[in-house]
Amino acid sequence: MTADPTALRTPSSPPAPPRRRADARPAAGTRWRGATAAAAFAAVLVGGWQAMAVSLDSLLVPGVPEIAAHVGELAVTPGFYTDLGATLQRVALGFALAFAIGAAVGIAMGRSRLARRFFEPAVLIGLTVPGLVWALLCVIWFGVDLINPVSAIALSAAPALSLSVYQGTRAMDPQLQEMAYVYRFPFRYRLRYVWLPSLAPALFAGARLGLSLAWKVVVLVEIFGMSSGVGYQINNEFAAQDVAGVLAWTVMFALVMAVLEYGVLQGLENRAARWRKAVAV
Repeated sequence: MTADPTALRTPSSPPAPPRRRADARPAAGTRWRGATAAAAFAAVLVGGWQAMAVSLDSLLVPGVPEIAAHVGELAVTPGFYTDLGATLQRVALGFALAFAIGAAVGIAMGRSRLARRFFEPAVLIGLTVPGLVWALLCVIWFGVDLINPVSAIALSAAPALSLSVYQGTRAMDPQLQEMAYVYRFPFRYRLRYVWLPSLAPALFAGARLGLSLAWKVVVLVEIFGMSSGVGYQINNEFAAQDVAGVLAWTVMFALVMAVLEYGVLQGLENRAARWRKAVAV
């Protein structure tokens, strides 16, 4: 008697449950926890400053209500937005120039040993020279022209951006590059589907570092050699010995930086990293 072949089969395992698609709830929960942590840090910082102001009882350490009053005055003053717009324009132009130079130099260093040896001394010197030196030199060289802050920002931020992009280029998967070469991908496809996704973490890390340097340098340039901008107004408050005014301008400047970080950079980074999250789910 012939055995039923179906009887010899081992019972097949139940089909695996379908993978759950990443929905908006975990992302929303993560964002909520992140916002709560940031708010907790801000509360600790404000509470610690107020406690220090009360304990010292000094005109040099104004309390939170006095600083908040100055912040409220700035928020309804049209001149604040004029000076802020001037500073943002300088930062945007200088950072764009630094990003273009840093990306080109970093990729060249990562792809070519000769380029790495050629640019490496310049990157090391750029990382060593303080931003204050670049600010002073550009004030001496260019005066009050727009090229002054743009050049100072580019000279300060480009080396750090170059190093970040270089490290990201060196960390790229060589098999992806070999695949693109074997299949003869056009340059635009290699740039869009191989290079940019692989370099995105390094580019965003470099952008954060470059922006932080740009903010610091532009304030120095505006203090020493400009007649407008946030740094210029901070210098005026310092000359008037108004500590609360200095801190109010600093707080408003920090708020703008936070908006750019959380509202722009993180949004772009999450959008660029969607394919990584989709693969991980």
